[in-house]
Amino acid sequence: MLLPRLRGCTLLGRLYFARQAKTLLQFAKSTSNPELAASLIERAARLKAQIDADKRPSPSLRAPDVELEE
Repeated sequence: MLLPRLRGCTLLGRLYFARQAKTLLQFAKSTSNPELAASLIERAARLKAQIDADKRPSPSLRAPDVELEE
């Protein structure tokens, strides 16, 4: 479940979780401790599950009512 911050309406987004998961996987690859690597991979999988469970539409860089000029 993604945790919103009330009164500021800041939501942790998919991109944030994706970067965190990527960092965990990179660290898991670099360590020689198999138990630590397994734990990091498990945490990355949980973050991926949070990303997949998020049903909000992806934010675009453009407002939905903006039309491109050609």
